[in-house]
Amino acid sequence: MNDFFQNSLFAGVTLSLLSYILGMMLKKRFKIALFNPLLISIAVTIAVLLVAKVDYSAYNAGAKNLSWFMTPATVCLAIPLYEQWELLKKNYKAVLLSLLAGTLTSVFTILLLSMLFKLNHTEFVTLLPKSITTAIGMGVSEELGGYVTITVAVIVMTGILGNVFGELICRLFRITDPIAKGLSLGASAHAIGTAKAMEIGEVEGAMSGLAIAVSGVLTVIVAPFVAKLL
Repeated sequence: MNDFFQNSLFAGVTLSLLSYILGMMLKKRFKIALFNPLLISIAVTIAVLLVAKVDYSAYNAGAKNLSWFMTPATVCLAIPLYEQWELLKKNYKAVLLSLLAGTLTSVFTILLLSMLFKLNHTEFVTLLPKSITTAIGMGVSEELGGYVTITVAVIVMTGILGNVFGELICRLFRITDPIAKGLSLGASAHAIGTAKAMEIGEVEGAMSGLAIAVSGVLTVIVAPFVAKLL
């Protein structure tokens, strides 16, 4: 099986897509938040690789081709934002202040937790870009001297947690405004949170897509200064 994955251009992609489709079917069938398609696909893929004794490098030889779609998929998030442009113009001050608050909350929370658990500088900067999209977070982690592979894992887990629990948290705190919901999901859980926001509504999805871009840029600006504090 290892040789098959190593020599096939489509084995890794096929396994990834089938695992994700299984996750979507489970989510649609049971309507349980924990049955997140991305979480299911990760678990199924790991299980298959372990059982079949396939090296990650062999699997990734084909699966890495999926990453080509990351940039155009992110750019497509501008479409729902364009459709809600008038709503954005009416609320731009609140939107910008909210995203700034979200970015600062994210980075300073990591700072406090790193101090609490006595993490070193490298571990701290590895976790610092946890709430921004992978494409930007990898660059931030690498620039600051973090472990990029761990950063990717942390970003994915942050997104999954936001996707699973984001709507529940909004209900608990009685957050009903669609703009607030969208901004909170995008600023805290990036693209995976945005997928959830789009399920909730068009306005939520548009604002979440905006939050990904703005929060990413703000983190790039703020992170180098915060990184010097530990």
